[in-house]
Amino acid sequence: MPEHPLDKLVSLMDKLRSPDGCPWDRVQTHKSLKKYIIEEVYEFLEAVDEEDYEKMKDELGDLLFQIIFHCRLTKEEGKFDINNVIETSMEKMVRRHPHVFGENKLDSAGQVVEQWEKIKKTEHSHRHRESILDGIPIYLPSLMRASKAQKKAAKVGFDWDHPDQIIEKIHEELSEVSEELKTGDDQKIKEEIGDLFFAVSNLARFLGYDAEELSQKSVDKFIHRFKKVEKEIIDSGKTLEETTLAEMDMIWNKNKKDL
Repeated sequence: MPEHPLDKLVSLMDKLRSPDGCPWDRVQTHKSLKKYIIEEVYEFLEAVDEEDYEKMKDELGDLLFQIIFHCRLTKEEGKFDINNVIETSMEKMVRRHPHVFGENKLDSAGQVVEQWEKIKKTEHSHRHRESILDGIPIYLPSLMRASKAQKKAAKVGFDWDHPDQIIEKIHEELSEVSEELKTGDDQKIKEEIGDLFFAVSNLARFLGYDAEELSQKSVDKFIHRFKKVEKEIIDSGKTLEETTLAEMDMIWNKNKKDL
């Protein structure tokens, strides 16, 4: 039987971790690698937004390599290997798709999601949760984490009735930020700004938007516009440091109007 490409990647990883392998790879741990798997996920998402399939292929390869890396570490620890991970994933997907692999046929995506959530609650990783908000990963980007918490609370009726109520809450939180700025209490200022973020993300969630995606697009827009300001200043023969805020604002507003 010919060797599968995945086997080759596993063998490559084994070589990198071997005594005559790579000094950097040999000293890595699950914790030291955490940031890399997060980076690879976001680089893949960027490729998706760009609809760049070559880049998507490349980034998925990098992400797969990180998975193989962690599986190699757990194999060394005597816990599990990549084959165990694949088997666990297949068992889970079959279990969560009884409408495909069993007799329970469903007609809509909504029904599938509802059934999926019910099945998850019976699984080992969910049995010992005491709160409906347990199980939200702490390493999610904060806006994604906020949205997940809000959605879980909304499922049991803890939600707003109308977006105007959330807008009122946003104004309330913004007023509280203003009040705390007068006191100069750094801790309370930070807390109120956090509450303001949470309220704004709630509005996005209520309207069916992805708060994280909206925030990313806003950052992209700012970067695009500022680069145009930067280019216009440099093309005029000046540096950013030599340009006043008023001049930058004038260029910014002109470009904003043009866009």
